[in-house]
Amino acid sequence: MSKKLFIDIGSTYFKVAQDGKIDQYFRDFNKNILDDLNTKCSDIISQYDKVDVHVCSSANGGLSTLIIGLTNSFSLKYAINIAFNSGINIIDTVLYPKIESEPVPSELIDVVIVVGGIDSVERVFDEKLLDYLKKVNYQNIVYVGSKQNVPFLEKNIENVMVLENIISDKLKIREEALKQYLTDLYQADIVGKEDIKELYAVTANQIFSTPYIVNRSLPQINERLDVADPFIVVDIGGATTDIHYSRDLVNDNIISEGAYDRLVFKKLGVYKSRDSLVHTARNNEFVFELLEHLNVTENILEEHSEKATRTLMQLAIFLVLYKVSKHHAQYVELELEKLNSIVLTGGITKVLTQKEVDDIVLFFYKKILQFHSAPVTLLDSNYEIWTYGI
Repeated sequence: MSKKLFIDIGSTYFKVAQDGKIDQYFRDFNKNILDDLNTKCSDIISQYDKVDVHVCSSANGGLSTLIIGLTNSFSLKYAINIAFNSGINIIDTVLYPKIESEPVPSELIDVVIVVGGIDSVERVFDEKLLDYLKKVNYQNIVYVGSKQNVPFLEKNIENVMVLENIISDKLKIREEALKQYLTDLYQADIVGKEDIKELYAVTANQIFSTPYIVNRSLPQINERLDVADPFIVVDIGGATTDIHYSRDLVNDNIISEGAYDRLVFKKLGVYKSRDSLVHTARNNEFVFELLEHLNVTENILEEHSEKATRTLMQLAIFLVLYKVSKHHAQYVELELEKLNSIVLTGGITKVLTQKEVDDIVLFFYKKILQFHSAPVTLLDSNYEIWTYGI
């Protein structure tokens, strides 16, 4: 087998892997990515043919979506699940019967998803949808509902992408077409960024999103790390925090073909999205008790110090577990009480100690789940999980 070079472009670090060795380089934000990479790694890159260089990136922070659905139990639930697992950030959801009173997002939406009804149902959507969409600033729109409504939507909505209905006649989820569309959109956003596009100067291979690559690695983790099923991987970085999990941890009416899924939390990064992480923390009813447990005051959230960064990383662990627990129904609910292992990866593993991670996970399990013990936590300190999947 020929030698391979793996490069991961993060929001704050480059990771370069060769021959089982991984080096990290803090990014210089005064340079574009390619120039910075060449400054630091040209000697390494020059040793490889472009076909043997593989690149992934999480530097774009993900896409945002607005989902308009007919019902909470099927339309919205199915579309939310597929969007999250495609690395898409959900800005808002709109229940169609209440659309006339629903607020309109003020920010630019990367993609609007419209879904509702099985294929035999007619006239699901009407002019109310058109009136609402006129107020939304969006770049892409995809329809994955009843095919009976396709002629109306194609006639009245410019550039609408029509895909297979995600709700089967037997009310089962059909995720592949929408998932592929969203994944491709995410991919196009990555390579559409000028900085990322320039990286094709060093690789002849497709550039993938890092969350997609990490998810591909999950079936192989048992072979490399001492992990007991069921487990989750929590990747806490500068721009986003991602959870990768087994479908065995989800108890809902969704039947999915994939064994593993992922959630991307765009607003829980420690550097690029620090302000939104702090905002989320301030609005969580348990965080002040957690800060007291950590022997710090609320003022730590305003500081820019090494201690503040450590505290924010601990808060990120707590908040992301909270957001997938039974106490936060807006997101996919994971049966965390079943967990045997939690693997942490990303920039957090270079900052927090095993003791600090164990402390925060145990606090969560005692306070939120009322358990007296917690799953075993493992730190991917060499940040190598992504290399299994690329």
